Amino acid sequence: MARLGSILKRMKVSRRLHVLHLVPAALLLSACATVELPPSRPAPGAAAEPARPAPDPAQIATPEEQALRSLVSLQDRLYRVAAPLLVSNPDLCRSNARNLLGFTAKNMYSYTGEYAAAAKTAFGMNDHLKVMGVLAGSGAARAGMRRGDDLISIEDKTMPTGPNAERQAATILAPLVSGRSNVKLTVMRDGRNVAMVVPLTYACAFGIELGNTDNIIAYGDGHRVLITRGMLNFTRTDDEVAYVMAKEMAHNALSHASRQRMSATVGGIIDNLIRIRPDMSTMGGMAGVKPMPQELDAAADKLSLYMLARAGYSIDGASAFWQRLAGQYPASVLNGYTALHPATAYRVSVMDKTVAEIKAKQAARKPLFP
Repeated sequence: MARLGSILKRMKVSRRLHVLHLVPAALLLSACATVELPPSRPAPGAAAEPARPAPDPAQIATPEEQALRSLVSLQDRLYRVAAPLLVSNPDLCRSNARNLLGFTAKNMYSYTGEYAAAAKTAFGMNDHLKVMGVLAGSGAARAGMRRGDDLISIEDKTMPTGPNAERQAATILAPLVSGRSNVKLTVMRDGRNVAMVVPLTYACAFGIELGNTDNIIAYGDGHRVLITRGMLNFTRTDDEVAYVMAKEMAHNALSHASRQRMSATVGGIIDNLIRIRPDMSTMGGMAGVKPMPQELDAAADKLSLYMLARAGYSIDGASAFWQRLAGQYPASVLNGYTALHPATAYRVSVMDKTVAEIKAKQAARKPLFP
């Protein structure tokens, strides 16, 4: 694999809209390097393979386009995993539940320099805000909104276009999602305007962030959840990604960062790690974050298992996942997950009891509340 760090040095991804975006676009990517081999010769007596036409240079993706496609693919994965957790648990997110539009949108100016051109060729982006993801299970999905739709208007307010469209749209949209159950929306699809009524989605309003580091770690600052590239690479399945995501959502719902007086510290770490080139000189040791007390950690584990079960994820492998993580990256690995969550044995005992508790409630068809 050849890392595309040199390609992405100048890439600057705009900050997401609080109203529109659940997933940011700040992640360093890698791509497979290809090795050109000499042409093989046919065996004696075998028919020669017909010559293949040379590829059209116009159809060959540039490195920027390849990087952007990989980036969007990773964003889509986190968005897909997050969707059922966010939609299924607003009553467990306490004060963090909000009305959401249920989709993400960008335009070509969400990226700078050569990446604006790459966004145009790779995804057909232009001046208009284009839908890049629809939250599964949301009102937007039920209303028929599709990836690739251009936003034209919401509640008869014309959506801004151009370099500052995202920021301007945030100002317009913020008051529209409170105090109502749906919004009228017009998109352009296949060259024609399509009007629809989009029910707003009451969901956990946590921002889901990708961290540009190989550290096996995740953070929650009370409002956002960050999962690093290293943690994503460690996980084997979407269920395991969901274990990590739900755990940090639970920490946020239980206000653990503020109770530990760590909200500002963790928020600064998240701001740093979502950059294309984080300042890793600030990430030495524990990066100023206190280890989580076992009682708080176990409380988050319990709540996360209920969130997972309500979202339809399997909870059977949760304790095994956390034990595997602690075994491969123990607490002695500073700035790793276990160093910040060291009480693995205590946590596992609580998780095992909680799994049995949830299954008993499921068998009795009782509501899944802790």
